[in-house]
Amino acid sequence: MTRILRRSCRTIASTSAFAAILATAVASPAALAAQPASDAPAPAAAAPAASTASPTVATGTLAGAAWRAEVPAAWNGKLVLFAHGFRAGPANPAWDAGFAPTASALVAGGYAVASSSYATTGWALGTAAQDQLDTLTAFQDRFGAASRVIAVGRSMGGLVTSMMAEIPGSGIDGAVSTCGLVGGGVSLNNYQLDAAYSAAELLLPGQDVRLTGFTTQAESAETIAALKAALQQAGTSAEGRARLALVAALLNTPTELDGVDADNPEALAAAQAKLVLDTLPTVIERRYTVVNAAGGDSGWTAGVDYAKLLGSSAQRQLVEHLYSEAGRNLNGDLSTLTANADIEPSNRGLQWMLKTSTPTGELQVPLLATHTTVDLLAPVEFQEEYAETVRQAGKNSLFRQAFVDRAGHCNFTVAENIAAIEAMDQRLETGRWGSVATTANLQHAATSLKLDGANYVDFRPDEFINDRTWTPAH
Repeated sequence: MTRILRRSCRTIASTSAFAAILATAVASPAALAAQPASDAPAPAAAAPAASTASPTVATGTLAGAAWRAEVPAAWNGKLVLFAHGFRAGPANPAWDAGFAPTASALVAGGYAVASSSYATTGWALGTAAQDQLDTLTAFQDRFGAASRVIAVGRSMGGLVTSMMAEIPGSGIDGAVSTCGLVGGGVSLNNYQLDAAYSAAELLLPGQDVRLTGFTTQAESAETIAALKAALQQAGTSAEGRARLALVAALLNTPTELDGVDADNPEALAAAQAKLVLDTLPTVIERRYTVVNAAGGDSGWTAGVDYAKLLGSSAQRQLVEHLYSEAGRNLNGDLSTLTANADIEPSNRGLQWMLKTSTPTGELQVPLLATHTTVDLLAPVEFQEEYAETVRQAGKNSLFRQAFVDRAGHCNFTVAENIAAIEAMDQRLETGRWGSVATTANLQHAATSLKLDGANYVDFRPDEFINDRTWTPAH
């Protein structure tokens, strides 16, 4: 008990020091402008000293990827290496607009921040991890070796960061994956395909709707239009709404929604149907970028038992209720889905995705994963799948997860991001997790920064039901 209390106090003291430095920076009129000023702690025995000097900005290009770094005048020696999320293009800047407020606060608090554009837009997993490590090399060539390197990523970049954390001798010391696609690229393709396939099969029976292998955005336009119309029409009947609930379950659509009574199945199903209508066309539209990167579509339905999938879903009872109310045969629809499931993956595409875009869980450095509880584009259930992967690899001691009670993909506050990064810094400083990544400590650390609030909560994600292994028939 005593050791835990001491560790907790140490963590709080460290975060309080960062908060004090940041507060000093904010007090300066120029402190957090577009080119943020910086403040950093002096050596350990001294009080923190603030600086209002602008950070040094360095840029460059490596193997087609642009990079950028900002280093405060009073650099504390620590580097945050940031990996951005999916970009459709053509714009592909090195500095990420979504992370910029957090980067500004980190620089103001003494950290250096560096990031890469990656060599390509779209599904950039073929080079993204190496692009990040090349950026690290370029940074250290310019500014000298960092005393500590913390890799941070969001969305697709969260997956990139998780993959980097598995590389022996990568040069990073720890990692923070936020809203990451940590279920991996194959699972991403398959859960989205399961939803699209069930919608096409049940709402457009007998129609030949293309669902995979798109190589341009235009190729998916007809499919998107047909599915949008079918989803909208389905909402006008009890039978259609029941089938929409099944599609929503396979898409891992959230059930804890603001302003929606979770105990009212009809209201919940209606809210989910709107989310499906918003989400499914978006993910289908982006599929071609993954196909092109991989050299083929890695998704499949052949051999999938859809009754088994639904049986594992936390939403099974909701689907069963709506089918019962509609007087429809759920088992019949599930049997139809299973019997007609004949989409096979491209072997080339699948092998590429397994090699470049699928975590093994073989962590080489500590990793903290954070996620919002309601996320349409990276379902929080991915965290259940990733935790299982890490556990099976025997690396659980290097892994922690934390959750923020908020809706939206990557919808974290600056304070929540900084608290997670500071928690990783303390994990690396002490060599132990202790209580540093607990909900209570993260919440305290984030709120003590007095920035934009925080809502870390205890949470356990439901099972990710769409994971599977491809077994060729021949």
